[in-house]
Amino acid sequence: MEKVLASVKKVVSANQFVRINKKALSLFCQEFFINQNKLPPWDNYHHFFDGGIDTVAYLLVLDSLNFCFWPSGNNAKWEFEYNSKKTSGYNAMAIALKRAIQSKNKIIHPEYLATLSMDQLKETLGPCGNLQLMEQRVRALNDLGRLLIERYRGKPHLLVEAANNSAMTLVGLLADQLVSFQDIAIYDNQHVFFLKRAQIFVSDLFGAFNGKKWGFFDDISQLTAFADYKLPQVLRQIDILEYNKILSEKVDKKILLEPGSPEEVEIRANTIWAVELIRRELNGMGKKLMAIEIDWLLWNLGQDNKYRIKPYHRTLTCFY
Repeated sequence: MEKVLASVKKVVSANQFVRINKKALSLFCQEFFINQNKLPPWDNYHHFFDGGIDTVAYLLVLDSLNFCFWPSGNNAKWEFEYNSKKTSGYNAMAIALKRAIQSKNKIIHPEYLATLSMDQLKETLGPCGNLQLMEQRVRALNDLGRLLIERYRGKPHLLVEAANNSAMTLVGLLADQLVSFQDIAIYDNQHVFFLKRAQIFVSDLFGAFNGKKWGFFDDISQLTAFADYKLPQVLRQIDILEYNKILSEKVDKKILLEPGSPEEVEIRANTIWAVELIRRELNGMGKKLMAIEIDWLLWNLGQDNKYRIKPYHRTLTCFY
């Protein structure tokens, strides 16, 4: 996505707190190429999938809630129990919504979403632990429900079809029409476009439908990495991202970074640009991968404890 890459490149060129270690990046690419890492298959255990329009609706609701899974202070982290096993984070959200659909909950119905209450959402997500930004989650689903009713006849798949198989158009439709998807920061008086959750919704459609039906996009390769808090944690652990002393201390001590602060914007911008550099280097080595595929691989690395030794940065935001 050109405007994302162009805007984050400007941030990278003016870095104060973060830098990309290109030597470490090259070493990672060489090891990556030698190991021939395979792309993970779409995760049908955690995700709902029926091959039809309910899957489109499910992914849209899931990615409307796909943010801020870390606990605040001494609060217990939020978990969801499924098949006698507790899961946390994004996978817990995916399973909670899947379980809701299987239980005939109306969580994917726009009419229900438009008037969804806090108590109803809490009941859907279960009693184990605490999720932050619950008011924003309810508001995001209310806004989504109203939009689908008013503009798309209450049918989420019509929103996807309105993009005419263009990933970029669908990202734009979400960002233009829903406040919670307007993931744009200001750095040095210039707009920086991240659009994380809008892009990840398109990517999820592509993954779930294996690039077919509602997952077919002519320009899927234009999506960038998804700037969240897990990817920079991995990239920092493998020395591709380096923070200066001030930022390192804040992140390591789990001090909150303000949304839109220079430190936070630089972490996210350098994450996207580092993945783009990895993509280019691998491409030059004959291993052609899209940025979103590299993102998937890095995110999966981040589920391994050896890539979690250094903490992730903490920013209280609905954008990731």
